[in-house]
Amino acid sequence: MPKRSILHMFDPMPHNSPFDINMALDTGFEVLMPYNNVKLDNIHGLTQDVIFSRSPSGIKRTGIFIGGRDIGLSMDMTNSAKQAMVPPFEVSILADPSGAFTTAAALVACVEKELKEKHNKNLSDCKALVFGGTGPVGIATGVIASIAGANTSLVDHQSIDTANDAAKEYNRRCQCNLTGAKAGTDEEIISLIADIDIIFCTAKAGIQVLSAEVLTQANQLRVAGDVNAVPPAGIAGIGANDNGVTLDTPKSATGIGALAVGNIKYQLQHKLLELILETKKPVYLDFRDAFNMAQKIV
Repeated sequence: MPKRSILHMFDPMPHNSPFDINMALDTGFEVLMPYNNVKLDNIHGLTQDVIFSRSPSGIKRTGIFIGGRDIGLSMDMTNSAKQAMVPPFEVSILADPSGAFTTAAALVACVEKELKEKHNKNLSDCKALVFGGTGPVGIATGVIASIAGANTSLVDHQSIDTANDAAKEYNRRCQCNLTGAKAGTDEEIISLIADIDIIFCTAKAGIQVLSAEVLTQANQLRVAGDVNAVPPAGIAGIGANDNGVTLDTPKSATGIGALAVGNIKYQLQHKLLELILETKKPVYLDFRDAFNMAQKIV
């Protein structure tokens, strides 16, 4: 009897994400096994239970998905799972905590494409701000943009210390070059955006971070991307379905909305899960792989 495909879903949160479960099922995994409240020190034992319970043919039909909301913990869990592998008993791993890696990869890839096609610029030519930059999607966005060469700052709306601490931690973890910034008022935002080429908005849903009046002060802005699909938009003038809409800024910047990004994110997560399901050799997929694939999709 052919071995059924199984995806073991390790999550440190009280509940596994229904979004991830639906995506995995629609990709073609026959059996999904969600585990919640998983601790870092559980990962080694759980992984070895996964790999030693199936024959080499079954191993090829087995994968691990690591979720949660803390991307640092997700990275640590991924490393622990990799260290637990005993060749030839190895299975593929996809880490995508809170959908942060695939959402951030899709956002940066969409902005990169718009930069090249409309403004003849590369990420490495640009200064970028990530509003909502200390949340999971914000940090992942900042890391990806920084590794791609953009001079990137994570913006927290309450505390410069929080922003600086996040920048330092992920510079250490990911060998990038992030800085921190604070912008809790329109005056602080205007000061920050004066010479910025790119704005990524990954703040909480339903909160407008940049008003139309504030945007008129973004003298160098080329592209703005917003992942907030809940009205009002995080960036004024960008609708959820917009993909290259012209904004009222000095250089006629263009904007990308949440559903345009979300379309790429959906395709991206599906392809990464599909890769786990179809690969003959184990793969370990994180934000780097997500961005590489997102660039191909856009």
